[in-house]
Amino acid sequence: MVGDGKPADRSTETFRVLVDRHKSMVFSIAYRMLGDYGIAEEVAQDVFLELYRWLDRLESEAHVTFWLRRTASHRATDAIRRRKLRPEAAAEEWEESFDRAVLGGSGVGRGKEGSVSLSAQLERALLTLPESQRAAVVLRYQEDLSPDEIARVTGDTVPAVKSNLQRGMALLRRKSEVLLKEFVRA
Repeated sequence: MVGDGKPADRSTETFRVLVDRHKSMVFSIAYRMLGDYGIAEEVAQDVFLELYRWLDRLESEAHVTFWLRRTASHRATDAIRRRKLRPEAAAEEWEESFDRAVLGGSGVGRGKEGSVSLSAQLERALLTLPESQRAAVVLRYQEDLSPDEIARVTGDTVPAVKSNLQRGMALLRRKSEVLLKEFVRA
């Protein structure tokens, strides 16, 4: 569906329009969940290849957007599991892994003096969340979806989504406090 009220066909032009319209959203979801540009590009390409195969089954522009969000978040979660980018840690153990992953990170996001920018540190903090919490936070605050919409995208129940949002944001707040203290000292 391209917005003309007719079911989507598999034409190359329709597909190009949809890719052009939604490529930044799909890539952004994948990148925020994965934290790796190259893997996020691969995930986005896989999502669009799958879109081409599913295009004739998608009924409207809203259906396409929903389908892309759902597929992108699922494919990113699959990539996390497949590549074991970050082993899940218990919430109580977050400080040690957080210090290694965020405060002792690579050169990405470093300023002139070599210090890691606050926004880069916050991005890394997001990546340390368990995948279900990370997906809920990205879909809520990046894509501006309601808990009901997130539940439809992720396949979770609304109470599970709300719990993931609450726990994820609480963990991010705790991590942000550490980040801000370290950032002010630097």
